[in-house]
Amino acid sequence: MTTQPHPVDHELVRAAADVARTRCRSDNHTMAAAGRARDGRIVTAVNAYHFTGGPCAELVLIGAAAAQGAYELDTVVAVGDRDRGVVPPCGRCRQVLLDYFPDLKVIVGDGDRIRSVPVTDLLPESYVWADHQLDGE
Repeated sequence: MTTQPHPVDHELVRAAADVARTRCRSDNHTMAAAGRARDGRIVTAVNAYHFTGGPCAELVLIGAAAAQGAYELDTVVAVGDRDRGVVPPCGRCRQVLLDYFPDLKVIVGDGDRIRSVPVTDLLPESYVWADHQLDGE
């Protein structure tokens, strides 16, 4: 685990909380995510829950960011509706975030104890998909 803390992007947390409060209005949308692009922009998204699984807010965020030309994210956070606060990414999202953005910071924690950690801290000794792909010939 990393011992050096990263500063928490409170503006990003507020952006995700605002989307969770104003856009998550049913069981179909219960989580919001916000990401800080390398150029400083904030991109937001909500999950698309479905009984077959549906994409989490973090995965929708990746697509929304790309649709806006933000292909590199520095930091992400997910926030639950009904004032549930910061929610850590699920295992699938941790893996996808690591594969897309290996230098990403993720905001996790509870209440006044939120912190920003490298995505690699969320998946110690992780499998990195790109490391196991055959080079195109």
